[in-house]
Amino acid sequence: MGHADRQTNILIAVVDGLKGFPEAINSVFPKAMVQTCIVHLIRNSLSFVSWKDRKAILPSIKAIYHAENADAALLRLEDFEAEWGKRYPAIGAAWRRAWEHVIPFFAFAPEIRKMIYTTNAVEALNRSLRKIIKTRGSFPNDEAAMKLLYLAIRNAGIHWRRPVAWTAAMGQFAIQFGERFAGSAD
Repeated sequence: MGHADRQTNILIAVVDGLKGFPEAINSVFPKAMVQTCIVHLIRNSLSFVSWKDRKAILPSIKAIYHAENADAALLRLEDFEAEWGKRYPAIGAAWRRAWEHVIPFFAFAPEIRKMIYTTNAVEALNRSLRKIIKTRGSFPNDEAAMKLLYLAIRNAGIHWRRPVAWTAAMGQFAIQFGERFAGSAD
């Protein structure tokens, strides 16, 4: 696979709950696996919960995304709804609306899921870019702004650390995505 092909070969896209985002990604990258950011889904779920119930409700939510497979996760969701559904019906409804994009990561081993169920790495990069822009204030022109952002991204790349389970993840990705992944390591 050449360099140009790599830029059009998205294997997994982890997205927040933005409406239409999965469809937009799949229209351009039809083979991409679109995964809802579990952390965003949890945050959204907790926005419906009173402070006094948060600690009690979290284990039931965690049981859903920590399930062994998608079928078990659906059973955990049903358990959650049986226990909490009357008090917090919006939570079960939110998970069910997102379900198609919640379950793709169950194709991977649990240690790999941790690496792909959140957009936190992207959010950390965005946070560092916002900080740089905020401290600078204004720019003399667009080129100066672009240079500063480029340097910030390059600097983030220098400090980026490979996830602990990355070698195992590469093996899982090679199995899941076959030739599409094998070519991306060139």
